[in-house]
Amino acid sequence: MKTTSVDDYLAGLNAALRETAEVVRPVIDGTLADAAGVMWHGNPVWGLGEAPGRQPICLLKAYTSYLTFGLWRGQEVTDRSDRLIPGARQMASVRLSTTADIDEPLFADWLRQARALEAE
Repeated sequence: MKTTSVDDYLAGLNAALRETAEVVRPVIDGTLADAAGVMWHGNPVWGLGEAPGRQPICLLKAYTSYLTFGLWRGQEVTDRSDRLIPGARQMASVRLSTTADIDEPLFADWLRQARALEAE
């Protein structure tokens, strides 16, 4: 799916993934009030500065049956829930198949930690 805005990307998702995205996006936007949500490499990315791709904090990426909620420096985030799955480089992510997979306080904590890492 080729889109130019986060809104268009999320609107183009199937109903179940769109519903999940509509729950997790306010957590991202509310916690990262100083971050910009833009399309970068085909996916919604929230980052800092004029070019958010230079200081990315998190992303959403749609697959057929789930969304990936990823943190660029997620392996540096304290995750007492053990839900974050380590990925390439310093990334870590969690799969979201339904809205029940979203733990708003936990995700907000991860986002605050990830944002603080970018302030270092």
